[in-house]
Amino acid sequence: MTLIMPDDNVPEFDFDIFTTAENTVRKTLSIAGFDREAEVSLSFVTKDEIKDLNKTYREVDSVTDVLSFPLIDFGPSRDYEKILSLNETESINPDTGEVMLGDIVVCEEKIVSQAAEYGHSVKREFAFLLCHSTLHLIGFDHIKEDERTEMEAMQKKIMEELSITR
Repeated sequence: MTLIMPDDNVPEFDFDIFTTAENTVRKTLSIAGFDREAEVSLSFVTKDEIKDLNKTYREVDSVTDVLSFPLIDFGPSRDYEKILSLNETESINPDTGEVMLGDIVVCEEKIVSQAAEYGHSVKREFAFLLCHSTLHLIGFDHIKEDERTEMEAMQKKIMEELSITR
């Protein structure tokens, strides 16, 4: 698994951001049943930047904590092998052979404020947002009640496996 994380705008937290991100994305993919080597891009933005992205791409004019930009539409079936075989040339990095899943954009200010609001560590909030966003990259959603229940159960299991709890 390759995590692409540009050096600009990486916050300074009291834990190793890169290792936490890589472990979280890897564990999320594994538990969710995505067993191909993958590439994910992670960027950090300000509140203003994420608000602009949210308005541009989701038509929601507000600040959010994390946005996912999947490169492949796995849909609710999440039949990874079937979908990947249909999109093989478009979804594979020719240099590494990894499946390019997409981009995750997180807001540092929201990570910090939500950690305080929910009474847990910044590391826990960061890992949770990456877990949540990675699930979106591979077809999970929470619009319908049954989808929400499934996604929340998956997030809980992943966070427990990572031993990053509240």
